[in-house]
Amino acid sequence: MALLNILTAPDPRLKQKSTPVGTVTPEVRQLMDDMLETMYAAPGIGLAAPQVGVLKRVIVVDISPEPEKRAPLRMADPELIWVSDEDADFEEGCLSVPQHYSNVVRPAAIRVRYKDETNAERELEATGLLATCIQHEIDHLDGVLFIDHISALKRNIILRKLLKTKKSATSAAPVA
Repeated sequence: MALLNILTAPDPRLKQKSTPVGTVTPEVRQLMDDMLETMYAAPGIGLAAPQVGVLKRVIVVDISPEPEKRAPLRMADPELIWVSDEDADFEEGCLSVPQHYSNVVRPAAIRVRYKDETNAERELEATGLLATCIQHEIDHLDGVLFIDHISALKRNIILRKLLKTKKSATSAAPVA
């Protein structure tokens, strides 16, 4: 397994759409494992392949608060097949939008169809934080960040701060 580099906004790769996996190959399984290791190290509760520069429809999720109770989900080609009419409002953050949070309204319950790491077709019903996390990660596969769900004013403030941080880090890098 390997730790992968997590892209941060406003990296243009985060706005691109991902392509379907089709079949979960050993390479896709390795990507899933590397993504989980990266997510846990960050630390985070979800990670999508585009966040590590891979434009494939792959996400990993684990909302377990304690390492000894981990219950990772590895999903290839996830698709929402049902969403509730009822909404839920959660404060969201993102590994690609570090240290910024905002409330986002999403469907409170979902049903998702996906292929697991063994290439088996699965369906999962989720509510609460798990439903929010899965929807957040699926958004990444379509080039959508959680800040795209908030006001343009707040989004632009966050993006300007991220760009300023990125420029500061680049200018502070030692010259070889």
